Amino acid sequence: MRIFFALTGCVIFLFSNLIAADANAPALYLDAHQPVEPRVADLIARLTLEEKATLLNHRGPTVERFNIRSDQWNQCLDGVQWDQPTTLFPVCVALAATWNTNLVHEVATVLSDEARAIYNGWHRDTNAPGQHKGLIYRAPVINIERNPYWGRNHEAWGEDPFLTGRMAVSYVQGLQGDDPHYLKLAATLKHYAVNNVETDRQKLNAIVSERMLHEYWLPHFHDAVVEGKACSLMASYNAINGTPNNINHWLLTDLLKGEWQHEGFVVSDLGGVRTMVEGHAHKQMTYEDAVTQSLMAGCDFSDKEFMDNIPAAVRDGKLTEARLNDALTRVLRVRMRLGEFDPFDSVPYSQISPAVINSAAHRAVALKAAQQSIVLLQNRGNLLPLDPTKIKRLAVIGPLADRVVLNNYNGKATNTVTPLQGLKDQLGADTEVGYAVGGRLSDAGDTSFDPVTALQKAVELARHAEVALVFVGTDQRVEQEGRDRKTLGLTGNQEALVEAVFAVNPRTIVVEMSAGPLTVPWLKEKVPALLQAWWSGEEGGHAIAKVLFGDVNPAGRLPHTVYASASQVPPVDEYDITRGFTYMYVNGPPLFPFGHGLSYTTFKYRNLKLSAHKINADSQVNVSVEVTNSGKRAGDEVVQLYVHQVKNSVKRPTNELRGFQRISLQPGETKTVTLTLPAAKLAFWDEKTHGFLVEPGAYDVRIGASSADIRLQQQVEVLR
Repeated sequence: MRIFFALTGCVIFLFSNLIAADANAPALYLDAHQPVEPRVADLIARLTLEEKATLLNHRGPTVERFNIRSDQWNQCLDGVQWDQPTTLFPVCVALAATWNTNLVHEVATVLSDEARAIYNGWHRDTNAPGQHKGLIYRAPVINIERNPYWGRNHEAWGEDPFLTGRMAVSYVQGLQGDDPHYLKLAATLKHYAVNNVETDRQKLNAIVSERMLHEYWLPHFHDAVVEGKACSLMASYNAINGTPNNINHWLLTDLLKGEWQHEGFVVSDLGGVRTMVEGHAHKQMTYEDAVTQSLMAGCDFSDKEFMDNIPAAVRDGKLTEARLNDALTRVLRVRMRLGEFDPFDSVPYSQISPAVINSAAHRAVALKAAQQSIVLLQNRGNLLPLDPTKIKRLAVIGPLADRVVLNNYNGKATNTVTPLQGLKDQLGADTEVGYAVGGRLSDAGDTSFDPVTALQKAVELARHAEVALVFVGTDQRVEQEGRDRKTLGLTGNQEALVEAVFAVNPRTIVVEMSAGPLTVPWLKEKVPALLQAWWSGEEGGHAIAKVLFGDVNPAGRLPHTVYASASQVPPVDEYDITRGFTYMYVNGPPLFPFGHGLSYTTFKYRNLKLSAHKINADSQVNVSVEVTNSGKRAGDEVVQLYVHQVKNSVKRPTNELRGFQRISLQPGETKTVTLTLPAAKLAFWDEKTHGFLVEPGAYDVRIGASSADIRLQQQVEVLR
């Protein structure tokens, strides 16, 4: 990489000499017909040291001499963050529960359409209402859900690196678009890497083995960078094995920019440089040294500290101009590809109209996403779906029955549909829909709230209804950025509320609206029907109603393990998942397994075929299976492919996801699903050779409806 930095400096030096020789030289960086690299080099050669530093401050002022804005980033995780209404989607863990990469791509395309539309509206009319936003977006969050207590599980995609990687690639490609020359948006992967604890996150040191780092904490980042071509990554606050990520040369340069050939840039998390001085026990480090070490390690873009300290660091000989120019090249390369320096109408994405923002078509995608995310956890006696003709009085109960919980990275939501409103819209005037809050999520809060009276009202409402629907879960006070969960169970008096309602009405259905998994064994044992509906976005209420009454057949699948008890979960500071984390290594049966989800119909699997039963370590096998809808309703099935090494030299997963496909089937219909299994996906990280190793021997190839519901199995042998 030092050679690359030196070459970058030479190119810029040559351009600088050419410009100096001819003061009237044309502005090559503004010529849209030229390749990106010489345009970037031309612009850098024109900048002063202070201007370079300003452009590496992601919140910096405009470089007036060239009229280049520095503050060009925004958020769009579940909806474009703006001071005007934008479409609000279900949180990412809910999108992961769809197990539908095509749908995730569609959602991300809507997000990028709205982001571009905001940008286009501003450029066409600088007096248009709303904030003026740039095109670098800090999404997706692809940290892995090892820790069920993590306060940001709703922002991520579950506990499995393969599933997360597939979702990340689809999301990134939907954001960045498919134009061969221009980027639609620039996606930023968060938070790189080994980040899933909020408590003391700005000084946390994660102790991770070499094997776990490569097998569990990095594969999804690799997929999103190498396959998805994500433009940037955010270095997380934490340290790995004693080295803060902001100054981790191996992580940011050797691996990311060297081995993975990442051509984009690395940005620090907000205040990332400050943590080098104040957070990670580096009390003697000055800001100039923190900026120098961050840049030399591979962090390209940061806060005011970069702008304030880069010039002195260069003049003091601590920061090389070659590395400074490389960082600026990486940032400006992305901005060039976004079309910022080209005539506005020459960029194909400039034609996206502000009329698409929060449009009916986009709202329909939000509804579809919410519908496909809902997981039917339990349905004893086929209580669901409900028959509206047999219900005259419906009790709708719970602290989340008339609420829409928002993530902190979305837009200004309008016309959101709560479960209560969705049910009223679904049933119309012929059914009496009664509502009682019944309880609350926390013991703190409104002192005027009388829990005894609220519970009594809920019980009386349930007693006189044909069916009682109880909506429980979590909100931002329980799990959110900066706030890890204190318990895996229900908070406040929610479990007592369910018990009281069930005692007077055995036809009680519980809808869980949470981000992280809820360990509620009493509910599983007693309540006949359970749904996981997440924080489901602006159309969540309609989606829930349609699933409850059978207009939509649920087919969501859990993207994480729901543990049977807190005692089943290893300590939060244990980063080796083989000690009992995730479906791959969980100790004992979970409450609900990874990949679990029921349907209102049934599916039969047969005729499992492997294209070969003996393969080499550098080849692959095609796995095909016939799936039939053996029930009476149309529905979706998620076919899941797992592998297991029969005999191994190190501890390996009980099951390991290596493929999946969501399919739709009419009653009686059969489809053949074919999934590709490269032998490389059978590998583990060998700490002796410091590389992935596919051991010769037998591997079980398993097809099923969840990690605990394997329907068919055959073996493939990897030859020596």
